[in-house]
Amino acid sequence: MKAATTAADVRLAKLLILDELFDLSLYKALREVAPPQLTPTLDSLIPTETRHFAFWQEFFGMRVTRLDAGRRLKLGVLVMLCRIFGAPAIHLVLEAIEIHGVRKYLQVWTRYGDTPLGAALRDVLEDEFKHEDATVGGDGERRVSPERVRNIFLGSNDGLVEILGAVSGFFAAFGHPGTVLVAGLTVAVAGALSMAAGAYAAVSSEEEVRGTEIARRKFLGEENDDDAAPRESALGSGLIVGASYFAGALVPVLPVLFGARSALVSVVAAGTMIILVSAVLAFLSGMDVRRRILINLVIIAAAVGVTYAIGMLTRTLFGIQL
Repeated sequence: MKAATTAADVRLAKLLILDELFDLSLYKALREVAPPQLTPTLDSLIPTETRHFAFWQEFFGMRVTRLDAGRRLKLGVLVMLCRIFGAPAIHLVLEAIEIHGVRKYLQVWTRYGDTPLGAALRDVLEDEFKHEDATVGGDGERRVSPERVRNIFLGSNDGLVEILGAVSGFFAAFGHPGTVLVAGLTVAVAGALSMAAGAYAAVSSEEEVRGTEIARRKFLGEENDDDAAPRESALGSGLIVGASYFAGALVPVLPVLFGARSALVSVVAAGTMIILVSAVLAFLSGMDVRRRILINLVIIAAAVGVTYAIGMLTRTLFGIQL
């Protein structure tokens, strides 16, 4: 069942085949380090991925036996983390792989649904929706909470970008590390409290609206599946966002605490951290990792450039010197 190939088909074929080989290799590797309660789940996933891997090779007439360097590195890191942190890490990885696979195949389906590839995708998507969702996500509460991922990413990302911008602007305006440290920490604490309060207020409002709707449906005798759905509490959301913001804010501030006399070290530290945070959270939530990293690096570059220019302008206009 070999499909007609174009340049785009070849790229897509390599992507689909390598992704299935990666998933298969990951599940086999995790099977060796997983605790006994998780081996049935992995034993269910391995045959499915073996079938998918063989299917795509036959469909495209392309034989692949080895992962590329990037996927080998990713495989090694994930297996190492799962070996260290055990069952919770394995659950997170399995759910992240499931989310990524479903989103990827749905995107391909949207583009190729009316082609011979679309018919092939239907069977694979049915496996993704039915078999893998049941074996990975069906053993209780999902461990990758979209609300929690959003809150962590929102908090840490804002803390990194905003305080890095503040540190850059303070260095340009004052040039004195002690002043920059005090000002940076002050803004970090104020920002964390503000973010926590904002998240608490937002979720509290949602809970009030939801509670009113649930009461209305109960009064009318209507079914309400939303009533039993687990959700992040207002206090929990506030604490997560505030703590994530402050943790992100510390990254550009700590180099100043340890003696940095310019914004360069803070920029390097924040840039490195934003790559790591973006990669981890994009993986867990099924987002495109490269796109997420690029967007955040562009945002950081813009924040540093604008705030540094404002600081220099302020210093020139008002003659600030410390």
